[in-house]
Amino acid sequence: MTPSTGQPRLAVAIVGAGYWGPNLIRNFSASLDCELLWVCDLSRKRAERAVGRYSTVQVTDSVDAVLNDPRVAAVAVATPTATHFELAAACLEAGKHVLIEKPLASSVSEGQKLVELAEQRGLVLMCDHTYCYTPAVRRIRQLVEDGTLGQIQYVDSVRINLGLVQSDIDVFWDLAPHDLSILDFILPEDCAPTAVAAHGADPIGAGRACVGYLTMPLTGDAIAHCHINWLSPAKIRTTIIGGSKRMVVWDDVNPAQRLSLYDKGVNLTSDLLQEARRSTMISYRVGDMTAPTLPEREALEAVVSEFVASIRERRAPLTDGHAGLRVLKILEAASRSLSKGGAVVALESTRELIALRA
Repeated sequence: MTPSTGQPRLAVAIVGAGYWGPNLIRNFSASLDCELLWVCDLSRKRAERAVGRYSTVQVTDSVDAVLNDPRVAAVAVATPTATHFELAAACLEAGKHVLIEKPLASSVSEGQKLVELAEQRGLVLMCDHTYCYTPAVRRIRQLVEDGTLGQIQYVDSVRINLGLVQSDIDVFWDLAPHDLSILDFILPEDCAPTAVAAHGADPIGAGRACVGYLTMPLTGDAIAHCHINWLSPAKIRTTIIGGSKRMVVWDDVNPAQRLSLYDKGVNLTSDLLQEARRSTMISYRVGDMTAPTLPEREALEAVVSEFVASIRERRAPLTDGHAGLRVLKILEAASRSLSKGGAVVALESTRELIALRA
């Protein structure tokens, strides 16, 4: 029983002990609501290093050992993207709830099958869209929901650093899911991307785009833009959201002031006395900048808490399979745009994307 709720601890297994797996191991081990039973990796030695020499957590190189353990109620998958569908489907078919690293799958069709399988089995399928659980992004979502920013006019994000150049996916599928999941998380329900144009470059001959730009018109004459780059000498993680009332800047590499809220804007109004001359007046609003106080909490800790709560409460998590599917739809459209030299690719149905978020 957990001290906080009196409910049984959730028995968990983690598949994948590479780059992201140790972070999951640390947070699931620290959670009072969970009991980490297994860590599985193709390299048993890597799994052993990840859990530590004195850990009582069992390690294995066989997924079947995890799936066949009736004690395991949930599995966290942190493996390469190409393996997500097969592993997640096997876990769901075995009756296990699933937390899966971004992106949900390698294609929309695979993602759709996972969503349908989870719903058929009555299981939780949650995407580890980690940034959505940071205090900064949660506050931005609140600022949008309570109308502080007004109508969203644009979102401009930059996510660049030096490495890691991936061997199996391009920079769009590696870095853009972070910004696309944030966009999906913070936008109001009646706002969604309507199309996407992707431009990429491979200046080092890696065989895939290492530098990329995504442009997405949004419903309501707004626009979103993402700059992603594996080759930047500087690490920049900045997002600017412009609203009709206020603007907010999120600088994720500045722990002293991650959020800055600006009472600034541009107003365009018609001069009714000179309407015949189609005269307009532009005014600039320049007010105060405030830095909202944010709680200090590791985002992945919040991910684990939300995963456990959604299972116990039998509800969809904040970043459920449908959220992962919406991100996949944009990624696939971006890949088609990239293959067509940056042509604008309409998303299959803006109304459907909005309906999926309702």
